[in-house]
Amino acid sequence: MSRIGKLLIKIPNNVTVNIFKNIINVKGPMGVLTQYINPFIKVNIKEDTILLVNTFLKEKKYKALHGLYRSLVNNMIIGVTEGFKKELELVGVGYKADIKDNLLKLYLGYSHPIFFYLPSEVLVKLTLNKLKNCIISIEGINKQLVGQITAKIRSLRKIEPYKGKGIKFVDEIIIKKSGKDRTA
Repeated sequence: MSRIGKLLIKIPNNVTVNIFKNIINVKGPMGVLTQYINPFIKVNIKEDTILLVNTFLKEKKYKALHGLYRSLVNNMIIGVTEGFKKELELVGVGYKADIKDNLLKLYLGYSHPIFFYLPSEVLVKLTLNKLKNCIISIEGINKQLVGQITAKIRSLRKIEPYKGKGIKFVDEIIIKKSGKDRTA
């Protein structure tokens, strides 16, 4: 058995978990999430805990799936109760963002603005301050979707190692390279 897969998942009081065939449905105060579970993984619900049991213990790929599905179900429960949030910071002169409906408009030092369509499952907030950099906050109940959108936005302008300009996480520390030594 997988070490992660063996761990029990606690179900909070305000969350309901239903299983129909190979589809698990988690409903909580922030929304509803569904996930397909491989038929080789059995899901047992007892009172307020979930245990995933691997029926094929010997094969390596099913051991990996065991831990994967346990993490996915755990993230679903965390998502419908607390949600997930990631914050990006735009660092650079003239780097700014604007949001209208589900369209994020980014000015990242290119000759043109970049338009980024946002799905309705994700909430995006902008913090604009003249003295500080623009901060983009991405929130949602699906951890995978929040992470994927954050990664796509971040890939539009990667951090440049000499001046530190680009899109970075708020808590990320950038180690700058030194420029050329112009002595002699």
